[in-house]
This record gives sequence, structure tokens and C-alpha cells, in this order.
Amino acid sequence: MMTSIQAQWAYHKYWVMGHSQAHYNAIRLLFKGNDWSADKEKDFYRLLAEAQAIAPTGATLRTAYQHIWGYFKKVANDEERDAYKEMIGDETTYEELGEFLVQMIENYQPKYLVNSKFYEDGGL
Repeated sequence: MMTSIQAQWAYHKYWVMGHSQAHYNAIRLLFKGNDWSADKEKDFYRLLAEAQAIAPTGATLRTAYQHIWGYFKKVANDEERDAYKEMIGDETTYEELGEFLVQMIENYQPKYLVNSKFYEDGGL
């Protein structure tokens, strides 16, 4: 059961982070110690549903995008780095930045991100 839930968390991780840092932290605590139970599973799915009802903010998007960018910072070319730096500093470009990061996932294919809700949904 734990492996299946861990896979679900890996799939949802950056998506949750983009919606609610509090829910992200609460879910992380559920996994602490790898001591899983039916109650924790119920809490996990409740927290996912609650996060879905919360609209992303500039702050939550910035945090999620910075974490996602971490997969690319060493492989990106200068043009990609410049584009990221320009967009991360301006909340008005966050929709464009989400699309840019989706394109980066398509170009570089990091397995963890290719298999994520963030990528599947085309951003946040």
C-alpha cells in the first residue's frame, strides 16, 4: 500500500505545492517515518481534494516553479536560463512560465516530472 501512495504523492507533489504550501507540508508530514495507515491514506486524499479547491497564488507558484526549475538549472542553455530568470521575477508572466516549464519537461524529459500531474495538466 505504501508504494502506491508514494507514487501518488510523487505524481501530485509540485501540483500541491503550487496550490498550497500548507497542504504540501501537511502531506509531507504524513509520510514522515514511513509509518502508513488507513487513516493516513484517508488524510492524504482529503488534503489533495482541499488543495484542489485552493487557487494558486504568486507565492505558491513561485515556490513550485523554483523547485521544478531545479531539474533544469544544470542542463539548460543560456537562453533558457535567461528566460527563466526574467519570468520568475515577474508574477504577470507566471502563466507563461508554467508553459515554459512544460516545454522544458518535453525537451529534457526528466522522468520524475514527465510522470507528474503538473506536466499532465500542462502547468498549474
